Amino acid sequence: MKKRKLVLLGLLTVALIPISCNEDFLETQPLDSISADATWADGALSQAFVFNVYSSLGYGGFEEEGLASLTDEAMFTHSGRGINVITEGSLSPAGTGNVNIIPQWNELYLAVRKANIAIQELPNATFDDQTLKDRLLGEAHFLRAYYYHQLMRYYGGAPLIDTPYGLDEDYSVARSTFAENVDFIVADLDQAISLLDGKDITAGRASKLSAMGLKSRVLIYAASDLRDGPTASAKSSVLGSYSNLDLVAYTSGDRAARWNTAKAAAKAVLDETTGYKLDLTAPATAEEATQTHVSISMGGGSAIGDPAARAELLFERTHTPLFTVESNWPLGGIHQGINNGPNGYHNWAGNTPIQQLVDDYQMMDGSDFDWNNPEHAAAPYENRDPRLSATILYDGSGWKPRPDDVAAIDPFDEIQTGTYADGSGGIIAGVDMRDSPIENWNGSRTGYYVRKFIDADPAVVDNQSSAQVVPWPFIRYTEIVLNYVEASIATGDEGEARNWLNKIRFRAGMPAITVSGADLLNTYINERRIELAYEEHRYHDARRWMIADQTLGRGIKVMKVSATLKAGATPRSPYQHDTSVYDYTYTVVDNNDNETRTWDDKMYYMPISRDEINRNELLVQNPGY
Repeated sequence: MKKRKLVLLGLLTVALIPISCNEDFLETQPLDSISADATWADGALSQAFVFNVYSSLGYGGFEEEGLASLTDEAMFTHSGRGINVITEGSLSPAGTGNVNIIPQWNELYLAVRKANIAIQELPNATFDDQTLKDRLLGEAHFLRAYYYHQLMRYYGGAPLIDTPYGLDEDYSVARSTFAENVDFIVADLDQAISLLDGKDITAGRASKLSAMGLKSRVLIYAASDLRDGPTASAKSSVLGSYSNLDLVAYTSGDRAARWNTAKAAAKAVLDETTGYKLDLTAPATAEEATQTHVSISMGGGSAIGDPAARAELLFERTHTPLFTVESNWPLGGIHQGINNGPNGYHNWAGNTPIQQLVDDYQMMDGSDFDWNNPEHAAAPYENRDPRLSATILYDGSGWKPRPDDVAAIDPFDEIQTGTYADGSGGIIAGVDMRDSPIENWNGSRTGYYVRKFIDADPAVVDNQSSAQVVPWPFIRYTEIVLNYVEASIATGDEGEARNWLNKIRFRAGMPAITVSGADLLNTYINERRIELAYEEHRYHDARRWMIADQTLGRGIKVMKVSATLKAGATPRSPYQHDTSVYDYTYTVVDNNDNETRTWDDKMYYMPISRDEINRNELLVQNPGY
């Protein structure tokens, strides 16, 4: 296993832009840098500078350690990565966790500084292309808003800095209130929407739709329980006793108005564009629904998906030099497969699904899965929401062709995470478990592997140096649909909420819902969990709804699968999943071998590191730290 710390490029100028070898130029300035005047006098160089602002987005959610493993979606297989300070609630200003998972305060401000330079310089840029100038300025405003929204949702209100500081300036700036942060971000996004209106949409670059989508997210967060001071205080003594509550929540104003504003922002996106296959009037078949959600996760980046699914992407991380160049292997980006795939394919099983996520997928008839139901317990993966098989690999799932050195063990290309009777009193250990003969230290501890975002095209071999080009969905259309549903519920418009929720369910092959009141809200919460699994939403949703004690705080449950021979049956050799030969037993157990989870209300926000507070004495620490 390898570990990477992303190096963010905090350039003051476009120091690494390739330049031609011109003798006159060589006589006047160094080869390895370009002056600010030259940068903003040339459209291509100005664009390259803004592309460098994008680079701070890194690999998006395709890092080796995923945010899912800090939630009730997944568990990270490999110990010693700093994740435990978050999952165990021992986080402190002196130890702020794993930087590959949580965006760090200083890294985000480096990105903000780059955006500020562009925003300061572009209005006076002297190159003669106003359309490009407007587009780059719009992108810079969007990116500054994006980085500030990251600060806001992880840390609360942050110091609002809208100009690039010089070397001799005083860097001590107090935190602005949460309300001021929201207003600042929304103003940036409104500016981006105006500047990007009518501009070409290019994969990976911000567009008008990107800015509208981010505005919807920011406003739905702003209306949520955690961000409403009276509600947050009533639900948490840690927040209730915090003397600077306005830094992390609204302490005044009309919450109903905030919900209406969030609803309008989401509806504006829905009126502006459409998603993918959300026009069905009845549930899709299970096969169609599975393929649809595989296509959505591929985002047009695979031969096995429908290219039309790109309609879901409002802002994505592509695999071009626009972002971090894919030059180091194996890390993030194109290496989602090796980072997370089964060890029986020589992959690393990084962020494996836990049983609580699997259990939350409903039955095909819309009823809840129930281990106390004998039919459910005997065949827990049959007749389930098709998004389960599109998202998670479980024992018996079909997958890619095995590598040559594993094909003799499993010529049938099925996931093996159980133990199987060999007919002679012994057992066969599944090739994808921790007792596997193939790299067992990389075997799943949960009995599952993630399928979502891993290209199932047999031509894409995960453990090779050149792998998939699936884009990361920073913002997608269905997130905005769900935002609209949430705001509709909050404003009492339950008919509209059901209408849009059923569009999502029909696409997923699931029946319409008819519930109302608390049942509608709970259905929505679960629908959002399932639809957006592994997309970096659950971490924030559980906090803003203030249900984290019921999610991360409930620990980890995992699956143990065992197969015994039916009376008179002959075992399959090599082993193959076969219910006519084996009786399968599925046992849910607590995980006791990798991490112990607990919840502390201070974890609603990340702490500001001790180093940052030492550098800026005006910073006030977050509650509970």
